[in-house]
Amino acid sequence: MELPEGRPFHQVARNEAHRWWRPLVGSLAILVIGMGLAILLMLVGAIVQAVVTGDAPDTGTGVDSIFGNKTADLAFNLGSLALFLPVALGVAWLVQRRRPGTLSSVEGRLRWRWMLVCSGLAVLFCVVSYGTSIVAALALDEQSSGAEHWVGWGRFLAPAIVIVLLVPFQAAAEEYVFRGWLLQAVGACTLENARGRVGRAFSTVFRTPWPGIVVGSALFTAGHGYTSWGILDIFLFGAIAAWLAVRTGGLESSIALHVFNNLMAFLLPAAVGKLDMEQGSVPWQAVAADVIPMLLYALAVVWLARRMRLRNVTAGHDAPAEAPGPVPVS
Repeated sequence: MELPEGRPFHQVARNEAHRWWRPLVGSLAILVIGMGLAILLMLVGAIVQAVVTGDAPDTGTGVDSIFGNKTADLAFNLGSLALFLPVALGVAWLVQRRRPGTLSSVEGRLRWRWMLVCSGLAVLFCVVSYGTSIVAALALDEQSSGAEHWVGWGRFLAPAIVIVLLVPFQAAAEEYVFRGWLLQAVGACTLENARGRVGRAFSTVFRTPWPGIVVGSALFTAGHGYTSWGILDIFLFGAIAAWLAVRTGGLESSIALHVFNNLMAFLLPAAVGKLDMEQGSVPWQAVAADVIPMLLYALAVVWLARRMRLRNVTAGHDAPAEAPGPVPVS
């Protein structure tokens, strides 16, 4: 099925094959198949461990441990999330009858040159974020405990390899599901045929990207274990990433941000022997230290997208060759 003409990123799934049930069936399929593959991966991991070590997985070393080994647990957690990437691409093709690449951008593919540019900006984001986190720690008068120290290459190398190899796929999978599939699934429900004053009002709202941004960000937040201010932190991360996807016409900027953010979030704790992601309550100072660099990154991405005249709507008879301006909302 060809791309619909002159549509912004969040409405790419509203093609000729669109029916109201396709986004619902597709969302359920992604959840069920993804969870099923995660269970299968766990079984395969248990079998491999039993063959290699001769013992069944030992979960006695920790309540949350799956294989009794933190590095193996980390690999499973990242790998099980990464499996949702091919699932989302396959569901877009089979259920919505469109090219999987339409989840990537309005050009029906991942724009690698733009991805490289965004990756450079994401590295700068990490530098700024690290600096603001230090400032937040000083504001909270946090003292580094004496127990935290460099664990050495012997203990760091294995988890570092796992992180570097799997985090890009894990982060990309979350972007394709929450900022790709969900944003476009909600965006396909434009209610263009609605009648009456109330129907037209709902149609005006649903033709904007905001319902998809809110729904996707809320579900993204629900998938994390943060509380208090941490909920706002994750929600804003998802909302900014989704807004950038719409403004730039693709997932490249959000993938780059997510990948490098997670690389920093996993590698720095791993360097001091912490492989478990600590969630829970987060003070507002830490949230501010996260949000400020994200906003700066978003402003830089939008500015560069305009300078590079990046397309943010699909090609068509009524669409300009380049569309660097604001995304149409009605």
